[in-house]
Amino acid sequence: MHTLQVLEKKLGYTFRCKEQLQAALYHSSYANEHRCCGVSSNERLEFLGDAVLGLVTADYLYHKHPDLPEGDLTRMRAALVCEESLYEV
Repeated sequence: MHTLQVLEKKLGYTFRCKEQLQAALYHSSYANEHRCCGVSSNERLEFLGDAVLGLVTADYLYHKHPDLPEGDLTRMRAALVCEESLYEV
């Protein structure tokens, strides 16, 4: 059984776009070492995920704290989406 199929079975989910799944699993250092094989890294997906997380967090804070000024909301969002906070989750 192919490695991606094993992962899908363990997750109980079948991915529609196997190429994006494969890219999500490859760190840029691996992709750079295997450029000749057409391996893509996860950097573009990481960029997109960071943007989505920022948007969802901003929307939550905006509605949860309607009286806070923009600066306070920005600081709260930054604290919530920082690497250290996400590591704790």
